[in-house]
Order: sequence, then structure tokens, then C-alpha cells
Amino acid sequence: MSALRQPRPAESHPFRCGTCRRPYPEDSLPYRCPHCGGAYVFDAPLPYAPHPGPRRGLARYRETFPLPAGAPLVSLGEGGTPLLEVPLAGRRVFFKAEHLNPTGSFKDRGEAVLVSALAAAGVREALEDSSGNAGASFAAYAARAGIRARVFIPDDTSGTKRAQIEAYGAEVVRILGPRSEASRAVERAAAAGAVYASHAWLPHVLAGMATVAFELVEQLGRAPGAVVAPVGQGTLLLGMAMGFEAMREGGALEGRPRLVAVQARACAPLWAVHTGGAAALAWMQERPTVAEGIRIFHPLRGDAVLQAVESSGGRVVAVEEKDILEGRDALACLGFYVEPTSAVVWPALQDLLPDLPDPVVTILTGNGYKDPRTPQALARMEGLRRPETSAPEGDAEP
Repeated sequence: MSALRQPRPAESHPFRCGTCRRPYPEDSLPYRCPHCGGAYVFDAPLPYAPHPGPRRGLARYRETFPLPAGAPLVSLGEGGTPLLEVPLAGRRVFFKAEHLNPTGSFKDRGEAVLVSALAAAGVREALEDSSGNAGASFAAYAARAGIRARVFIPDDTSGTKRAQIEAYGAEVVRILGPRSEASRAVERAAAAGAVYASHAWLPHVLAGMATVAFELVEQLGRAPGAVVAPVGQGTLLLGMAMGFEAMREGGALEGRPRLVAVQARACAPLWAVHTGGAAALAWMQERPTVAEGIRIFHPLRGDAVLQAVESSGGRVVAVEEKDILEGRDALACLGFYVEPTSAVVWPALQDLLPDLPDPVVTILTGNGYKDPRTPQALARMEGLRRPETSAPEGDAEP
């Protein structure tokens, strides 16, 4: 049975293939260009068009999204997350609490927009691949929209995340091998005619991620000096870069923040290219890491992510497993209960903070409840120095 209802009247898509420049088709939903296999990109800068009324979260930016006119936003109340200040080593550091989104990760922003586009096109069932968070988010929003979801996951995905995906009613397909094998399996299913709702391939997700940048500027009252974020596929960082640029184009922002991308050293292809050039990939491997959410060896938009980082004057850094786990516990000491993928930002922050311009914003991407290893992976607090902090002077309000 087809995964699409009878096609609706054509709606204009703001996408073109980044390789052959053909426009996105009006009568189908390919995840990549059917002519050359390239990834779709936005044909023009995003608009920054916040709603003038009292809307909160993603609903406030509905006019920014690449959705048909009048199409409802499939929402679970995502966005509008707190921006919390922690005085650290004599500096004001802000933490954007994306782990407090409805399914426990920043992925909800992108999936809200993507699933809204699927629903507007009449999709009844769709596939996704994920190491956990994107799959859980897709399953939740698909359930909200009445779309049957099937999620391909690597077999070593944590049981907590797998259970969350299944709880939303999605079918889970476990694939042996690394994260990349799950992507290959779902692409084979898509080749047989299924709708592949890929958070990596489909650019709708980037529009959702751009709202993090919108909120940061609105919460701070100015542009951040620097933004530090975990990076796997890089949709969060790339979407934020697009969001900051949209605000610059719209006259709502001067300057641009320095973007710092953080990877786990066990699987850090962007760091390898950033520090050693393309040839450095020859000595990089896809090894297991506690930061499973960023274990991506072939990031689809890697070149664009690197360009965004480098044009901002930022850096790509890689951190070791022990430092990730210690960072997770250090963040817990500050009241932030996050999974190891989020915690990669802590050791990067310790190393780079003296060189980062104020205000520094760190993105916390996933909730600690998602990872069963969180309470046990290291002896809690033993041998761990608590970060030097003072009582916060106040929090930046949403």
C-alpha cells in the first residue's frame, strides 16, 4: 500500500538540490535528489518572522517554516527552553536546556517541522533511522500526527531509548553493526518505495533547529559571543548558523557568534578534517563511544558544518571518553542531568573558555533519563572535583 494519500495541489518548496540545483519535486517526497543523489538545501535564506502575539515555543516562528500555507504545526509543546546562567571560573556561562524538550532532546524542534510537512503531504507511514533521540522524537510526533512510524536503530542503542521509541507505538527494526549500518538499511527500504523521513537528509529539520538561535538572541537580548554544542550530523549547529544569519538578514542582529563543535574522539570525522585536512580521515575510525548520539562517521552535511564553524571563527574539538563521563557528573553537580552525548561540551568548555568571547552559551542536548549508564559509569563524585561556581545572580528568562 502506498505511504501517500492522493497528492494534494502543488505547493512551492523552498529547496533545491545542492549538487545539480534542480528544484524539489512538487508531487513526491524524496529524501534526496532523484537525478543526482545530492542533498536538498534551502534556495534562499530563512526568514526571521516571529509571531507578534503571545505564542511560545516553535509556534512563535510558524511563518519561518517551509510548510504549506495554513498547514497546522504538529506540536507537543517543544521549544521555549530555559537559558540558565552559571557563574564559572569568573565568567558568565549560559546553558540552553534543550534536554527539557517533550521527548527529552533537541531533536523535537526538527521533528515538529518535518512531521508537520509529512502530515500536510498526506503521509500515512514513514521510516527513520537513529541512534535513539531522533527516533524517539520522530516516533512521538508521528504518533501525534497519526502517522505509522518504523525506526531503524543500531543494535547497541541503549535499552532506555529503544523502549521510549516503542512506547510511542513505533515499530523498531534493530540492525547489527555500527550506526552507519542502520542508515544503509533504511535507505534500502526507501529504495523499495517507502517514505524516508530522514532528519539528516530533509532540510525541514534545519528550519526547526534555527529556532534555537532565535530564542538565544531573544533571551540574551543580544547575540551570543560563542555557542558550544555537540555535533554528530551537525543539524543543530548548522540550523543555528542559519538562524543567526536569518536574523542578520532581517536586521535583528549584528555580528555573529563563534561556533564551537564538539565531537567524541572515538568518532570525530569533522575534527579530523578541521585539524588535519581531508587526508586525516584515513586514520579516523568509527569506534564505540558513550556519546552514542554523535557517533556519525559520514555526516551528510559535513562540508556545510565545517564552513559554518570556520566562517564564524570557531573550532571543532574532540574529547576523550573519560572526560565525557566526568563532564556528565560535573554537570549533574550543577543541577543538569544530561546524557553523555550532551556532556561532551563540558571538557571542551574547560579548555576553551578563556579564549571564548562573552556571553558563552552551551547547548545541553539530551536528558540523562535516556541513558541507563548515567548513574553508574563512574564512581559518582569520587575523585571528581566540583566546578568552582558561585550562587547565580539570576537566570535569563525565556
